[in-house]
Amino acid sequence: MNQTAHATLLVELLTEELPPKALARLGDAFATGLVERLAARELIDGEPSFERFATPRRLAVVIKHVRAVAPQKQVREKVLPVSVALDENGRPTAPLAKKLAALGFPDMTIDQLERTQDGKAESFFLRYSAPGATLAEGLQAALDEALAKLPIPKVMSYQRPDGTPVQFVRPVQRLTVLHGEAVVPVTAFGIDAADTTLGHRFLSDGLVAILHADDYAATLKAKGHVIANFAERRERIVTQLAAQAGGDEIVMPDALLDEVTALVEWPAIYACRFEDEFLQVPQECLILTMQTNQKYFALTDSEGKLRSRFLIVSNIETATPGEIVEGNERVVRPRLADAKFFFEQDKKKPLDARVPLLANVVYHNKLGSQLARVERLVALAGLIAPLVGANPVKAERAAYLAKADLLTEMVGEFPELQGTMGTYYARHDGEDEDVALACSEHYRPRFSGDALPSTRVGTTVALADKLETLAGIWGIGLVPTGEKDPFALRRHALGTLRILIENELPIDLIELLRAACGTFAACAANQPVADSTGALYAFFMDRLRGLLRERGYAAGEIDAVLSLEPKRLDDIVARLDAVREFTALPEAEALAAANKRISNILRKSERVVTPAHAGVKSKVEARLLVEDAEKALNMQLDKVAPAVQSQLAKRDYTRALSALAALREPVDTFFNDVMVNAEDEALRNNRLALLAALHAQMNCVADISKLAG
Repeated sequence: MNQTAHATLLVELLTEELPPKALARLGDAFATGLVERLAARELIDGEPSFERFATPRRLAVVIKHVRAVAPQKQVREKVLPVSVALDENGRPTAPLAKKLAALGFPDMTIDQLERTQDGKAESFFLRYSAPGATLAEGLQAALDEALAKLPIPKVMSYQRPDGTPVQFVRPVQRLTVLHGEAVVPVTAFGIDAADTTLGHRFLSDGLVAILHADDYAATLKAKGHVIANFAERRERIVTQLAAQAGGDEIVMPDALLDEVTALVEWPAIYACRFEDEFLQVPQECLILTMQTNQKYFALTDSEGKLRSRFLIVSNIETATPGEIVEGNERVVRPRLADAKFFFEQDKKKPLDARVPLLANVVYHNKLGSQLARVERLVALAGLIAPLVGANPVKAERAAYLAKADLLTEMVGEFPELQGTMGTYYARHDGEDEDVALACSEHYRPRFSGDALPSTRVGTTVALADKLETLAGIWGIGLVPTGEKDPFALRRHALGTLRILIENELPIDLIELLRAACGTFAACAANQPVADSTGALYAFFMDRLRGLLRERGYAAGEIDAVLSLEPKRLDDIVARLDAVREFTALPEAEALAAANKRISNILRKSERVVTPAHAGVKSKVEARLLVEDAEKALNMQLDKVAPAVQSQLAKRDYTRALSALAALREPVDTFFNDVMVNAEDEALRNNRLALLAALHAQMNCVADISKLAG
């Protein structure tokens, strides 16, 4: 290769159309895989700088500062143990001569070898400079390894022209590899590297010559009508969509945008229309069928109402797109007609008439049918409704209807619409609006950041749905392990936590879990379901720790609050904020350390004295307080305790913790001057009682010992 020491390297694999949903991932893996393996072979000078490319027909990478030859390496290689290399007279043996010849150093003498201790014996070592790998050698190995490690969703088998079988994601057509201006002689899937590629399937003519690796993207764009960079192509689609949308809003989910970007090499946006009569169908149905089946972008007005105009992304740019527009309008019409037909058919049968048919739908073979599940949801919703402040009759009715739309034609065609269609059909049936809304909102939150149910009835059924799932699936032993969570129990737990915390619901979580587990005993199921209340509570606390970390609370703050094993979560945020403010007090560190010391003393004492409840120190006997320091502490505690309890009653946790600051000095003096474990049992027990009372006040909001360094 007639190359400079450093040049840009281009590697492009041209294929048949790649799977669009996997394209971005394949492009990233191809580029990073090659870069990492070339860097490992020291064929890249300095920190790797590269650009990845991915289109429907190609995976490519352009890497800067690639060496033609890797630097020499200093090699230290073991030759033989001294006992084998030398005979009893110290002369070189035949095995040594043979070994040196095999290593390529037949004329090397004993004096030129390094003799050193090797474990329990001595050995000879050889030091030499090995030439670095050439780019052709290193790239061939790197290319083979990178291709073998691609995250291919489904391997395709095909034959090369000579009949050799090949397995890859799609048939490979060409391999383009340039180091600067020169072709690097490597192969892939039986195809030799060249300096030409193919442009757009319809907008370019024949082969496109790449004169220099640096010119790859620009040449493809100018001569091949291909925007090779995935991100650039995506941004162009977004810009053109906005230009075509005018004043309308574009329904543009990221997944659809990525998939469309993976389907075109030269995007062009055109506006199409469908008949206004289809707007009588719930717009979620129309939008979903356009997105799922046709990859179209729906438009809405400023209030979110669907337009009869939509946008398509074509792979062909033309000044006369009439046939393209007409063809897409013709294709979408039957899809919309199907949605309209399903909607009209579904409305003929009310939701409550469908509920008994859920007996024929298996929920889980160990948990019975969907109807059995509905019975549990109704029972649980009836228990939860008063706690949430919802109308129990409406809550039970909503729970009864919540799963009925699973048997509708529309949901059968589009499972993503479950719940959404339930709301539409419930309204058509004349159900109360809260009941209708709950049919869809009981699934909320569906994902991180999703909205919570907007009504108390919806909140009630949402809690019932999530808790029933958790109690049932956990109760039959299908506990999440590692990354495996097929029943989304983690998501259900996080959704429950968000509802309780963000709505500030004063509900006992333990009682909720116990009620959920209890519904399996009260309602028929195929087999007994274990009561997992304790395990589920621990699971919730683990999820809560993660949720609170995401919201910016420190690990120590979270531990301080959750170590008290709170049953109500409506004031968790207030307690955390109070702990955060408490840590800023100058007395906080000393009080946290003292509380930790008190906890250890009480835990280790033979007889731990605990007051009946916080604020009550009936077991502390004033006549047994003999030291000035313990008298002072008891007196100060008598002053502080009412203030703390008063603030607790108001749920002003910040002031409750701040009131503890007055205890710092008497606590420090107590530990300096008083021997807790006195010889006299009565004195010892009284001092333990004093510490127990102090401990109760200090931990009224959180276990502040967790804040100690």
